[in-house]
Amino acid sequence: MTEATAGAARAGGPTIREAYFAEVRRKRLYGGVLLAIFIVLMVAGFRLADDRNAGGFWSGILNIFQFPSEVVSEAAEKAANLPGLVVHFIPSMVETVNIAAVSTLLGGLLGIVLALLSTRGLARWPRLIGLFRRMMDGMRAIPEIVIALVLIFIIGGGPVPAMIAIAIHTAGALGKLFSEAAENADMKPVEGLQSVGAGWLQRMWLGVLPQVAPNWISYALLRFEINIRASAILGFVGSGGIGYDLRIAFQWGQGRYDEVVAIFIVLFITIVVVDQISSVYRDRLVKGAMR
Repeated sequence: MTEATAGAARAGGPTIREAYFAEVRRKRLYGGVLLAIFIVLMVAGFRLADDRNAGGFWSGILNIFQFPSEVVSEAAEKAANLPGLVVHFIPSMVETVNIAAVSTLLGGLLGIVLALLSTRGLARWPRLIGLFRRMMDGMRAIPEIVIALVLIFIIGGGPVPAMIAIAIHTAGALGKLFSEAAENADMKPVEGLQSVGAGWLQRMWLGVLPQVAPNWISYALLRFEINIRASAILGFVGSGGIGYDLRIAFQWGQGRYDEVVAIFIVLFITIVVVDQISSVYRDRLVKGAMR
């Protein structure tokens, strides 16, 4: 290597060190140009958005803490009402959790089917792998709130549009994660089952699922936490649950801010409890031991 470098230097060509630093300088130049373009686009986009907002951003940014302070101060004055309001909103929170649970279950089952049909080496129809992967991409690309708004327009408000919207998005997200986990499965059990005449469903059920089930359930539990937040947000646009109550409390405005704080307390407690429970079970599934 030293002789080759010396030979290149004697021949007038660049050494390996010089070529390396030249490549580093070129990459830094490209990175700087891209960063400059990004900053210009960000500034231009912000100015355009501010102009379309009648230039109200800079005048309104100074009042960013005014509304939260009003909410907190009113809730502090009515602190005695908070325990009763928390209990009052528990049924709505239960509805929100039910929406998240059902949508996670339905989306997870559909995600399993899409994952097995889109995993190389396991797919029932290998030529259709690209089709099933694009289906999952489309499910993930459309936000839940867009699907929910369309369904509300078609079938009306309530928890059903939220459940369907979250289930569709969940199927796309979990399908991708499930497929990546299935790609790392050991193929020897699958090949052994195939050698004794097992069908495709039998190979998946007996050869693949036992290997990937802990990771799949861990992903599903994590998605359940995300779906609780998503169902609360969708309730804000008329899909039922605690989000709908939050919307009503905000619409009433001053005088009902204690309800807003109570709803946030219920949401916070629920998410913390679900997060702790699912974290324990995820560790138990993946690591084989309780935290």
